[in-house]
Amino acid sequence: MQSFYPTEHSSADITTDGLLHTASVVQSTDYSIAITEESAQVVSEPTRFYSQFVDSMDMYADIQTVSRYFDVHHEWFHRCAHPMKVEPIGKNSYALVIGRFGSFGYEVEPKIGLDLLPQDQGVYRIETVPIPGFESVGYDVDFQAAMELVEISPEESEESHGSSLPDKFTRVQWKLDLTVYIHFPRFIHALPKSLIQSTGDRVLQQVVRQVSGRLTRKVLEDFHQSQGIPLPKKSRQWLFRKQESFQND
Repeated sequence: MQSFYPTEHSSADITTDGLLHTASVVQSTDYSIAITEESAQVVSEPTRFYSQFVDSMDMYADIQTVSRYFDVHHEWFHRCAHPMKVEPIGKNSYALVIGRFGSFGYEVEPKIGLDLLPQDQGVYRIETVPIPGFESVGYDVDFQAAMELVEISPEESEESHGSSLPDKFTRVQWKLDLTVYIHFPRFIHALPKSLIQSTGDRVLQQVVRQVSGRLTRKVLEDFHQSQGIPLPKKSRQWLFRKQESFQND
């Protein structure tokens, strides 16, 4: 019989191998779990976590220029997503290894397929798609995002800018609905449900912050460099704001 003691600190780092390592975000609480062969078996009924995130960023170009850039995502998505591992699986779809993360001694390394749909009246959607020849073990992810392009004047922008910039900016407004199903082993369910819930919420938020912050920063840099436009002097930190999170019993 093995006793398990959860980690009591919080950290999240993307390493050179492209993996996001997220340690437990549990506060200092002394939980010990006796792990047996039976308790290590996976429970068939998954635990469901859901969160909604919204935010925006400003790009120093008119909406037509920004649209043309997003329309050729195959030219820049792979390098902007680095160090995440990206593999094209279709004309507009990619398989991504998001990272390795978890808590209470249980880790998953999600690999998901994302389809970057062509724009529809200025709105780009990203949806989860199956990865050919791949079956996830212990988890399922439903990723539904909408990205809308809205042209604004420089006075409406939240970024610092100079007189040499275009008369029109483009605001990219994001909304993400993210549902994660985890098939936890039985020993995890020995913990209080409220602890599982709060820890899962924090880990999910950490992952989105780390991945979205890095990806967005690289896209901004790549776009402005490709257009020969200076970057904003003081780009605001672009983090998703968690709107709602719940778990099914």
